[in-house]
Amino acid sequence: MRVADLFRQKDCSARFEWGYEGVGHVGAASDVVVIVDVLSFTTCVDVVIGKEGVVFPYQMNDETARSFAREKQAILAGKRGEEISLSPASLSSIPEKTRIVLPSPNGSTCTVLAKQCGGIVIAACLRNASAVARFIRDQGGTVTVIASGERWPNGTLRPAIEDMIAAGAILDELTEHTLSPEAQMAVGAFQMARGQLVELLQQCGSGQELIQRGYPEDVAIASMYNCSKAVPILNHEDAYQAAVT
Repeated sequence: MRVADLFRQKDCSARFEWGYEGVGHVGAASDVVVIVDVLSFTTCVDVVIGKEGVVFPYQMNDETARSFAREKQAILAGKRGEEISLSPASLSSIPEKTRIVLPSPNGSTCTVLAKQCGGIVIAACLRNASAVARFIRDQGGTVTVIASGERWPNGTLRPAIEDMIAAGAILDELTEHTLSPEAQMAVGAFQMARGQLVELLQQCGSGQELIQRGYPEDVAIASMYNCSKAVPILNHEDAYQAAVT
């Protein structure tokens, strides 16, 4: 057996891994890949989908993103502090059925990589954890839940506990699946955190970063557990839209 095969959790139907490499090594063997980026990409996706909108993931916010937005007849989200940005609070007041390009180095990039796996790609967060779990149970097959994490200044992965907790919230409801040890650890993180989600998101590194930058409302919106029934699925346009359930 090749060394890489040892880390693919192939004997289990529900798996958990981190970041870009997790998508490539584990997601490639799955029927469904779930991308989790609680602070803030997948929470933003949930907010837009809840307004019957469409989200086009994009890796970098640069001139190519502007061209891409024009091509898709969509609004390009800017940096935090702009009217529309990678901020759940900024998206809460957008009109219904808005088409938006949402650049992100974490959740959006993981989405682009997950598309190459060939299966269904879903965006999930704490807000829609149960809705996503129900969809997966109905769909059947193997599933990999990816915690996107954040980036250290040198570009390497910084594991983010809010993503592991949300991943665990989904995996906890996949009772008919066989969970890998990695998935079981994510479930354990969620079960520990379940009664204090708001406090933990406020106190964790990613939450503190946003609060100190003046975005406490983003953390509050991301902390709302199971307030949404939206299941964002990557469609043929490579955009997230609500699944037909």
